[in-house]
Amino acid sequence: MEIILIVVMLAVMYFMLIRPENKKKKAAEEMRNSLKVGDTITTIGGIVGTICAVKEQTIVMETGADRVRIEFTKWAISSKGTQSTEEAPAPEKEEKKDKKEKK
Repeated sequence: MEIILIVVMLAVMYFMLIRPENKKKKAAEEMRNSLKVGDTITTIGGIVGTICAVKEQTIVMETGADRVRIEFTKWAISSKGTQSTEEAPAPEKEEKKDKKEKK
């Protein structure tokens, strides 16, 4: 009985933790291998740019209007395209202003 319980716990751990992590790693590796010149990318450090050269282990990308070129290893690429960072204005600041005005 105890052995069956241990086996069930290991199976649950595999399907809940290990398998999804392996899928994420595989998807990220496929994305990095499919990058081509002209794609817009975001690095793990948050740098956004356009690919201008793809080498075996590295990628050269241009950032900004001044066309600065930076070389990154492929594993440093976080995502293809830009990540939206649109944030709504914080309502807490408005509430604090209202409270100050009421006093």
